[in-house]
Amino acid sequence: MKTADLIVIDIETASAYPSFDEMEFIWQELWIEKVSKTLTIGTTVSELYHSRAGVMAEFSKIVCISIGCFDQSENQVFRIKSLFGSDEKSILTNFLHELKKINIINPNWVFAGHNIKEFDIPFICRRLIANHFQLPKYLDFQKMKPWETNVIDTFQYWRFGDYKNYTSLKLLANVMKVPSSKDDIDGSMVGPLYWETNPIQHEINLWRIAQYCSKDVITTANILLRFNNQKIMNPEKIIIEEIKST
Repeated sequence: MKTADLIVIDIETASAYPSFDEMEFIWQELWIEKVSKTLTIGTTVSELYHSRAGVMAEFSKIVCISIGCFDQSENQVFRIKSLFGSDEKSILTNFLHELKKINIINPNWVFAGHNIKEFDIPFICRRLIANHFQLPKYLDFQKMKPWETNVIDTFQYWRFGDYKNYTSLKLLANVMKVPSSKDDIDGSMVGPLYWETNPIQHEINLWRIAQYCSKDVITTANILLRFNNQKIMNPEKIIIEEIKST
């Protein structure tokens, strides 16, 4: 694993509508059909939409993608770009543009992240298709052999072949003595923060979501360094650029 080849990514997502009641009728029907078999006693479809829609690609959207790369020099500078906002198509366009620029500099790059094989990358692919993008070859995993996929996943690394348990990024960071990225936001809060009705607070919340996403990328990069038996990054060598979509 060469650190200079890693593109560390993380995404934040939110439901496509603020609530179940505000969805178009056809989407309400589709949501009920989707969750009816897993609905537990005492939980309504509306409550389940609030807690689960944000992680289902059919019923949600990407509100932030953070991309982190180590530079090619010996200085080990780690640069992050967080692409965020309310315009998912713009976020995805900028994401593909950033990857194209990286590919020109280093065609040997690989995706890296925590649980990106089961969440972030499939989610990005589904939202690309939903927004009428052509799936890039490096994301078209269905046409690749297993050993051709360009993904390094800290979640899978930590499993060591054991598929019984889920290990969160926060837990793995603490186990490996890496400073955790988690602060005043967790994943369950992204949706409510995004759907804040006050326009000023909404803008503030978008920046908070972007910062939260960037911190997850930093934590993941440090975990990857620890897996590689290297020291974690000097905070002074981390450069973050936040780019808001229109």
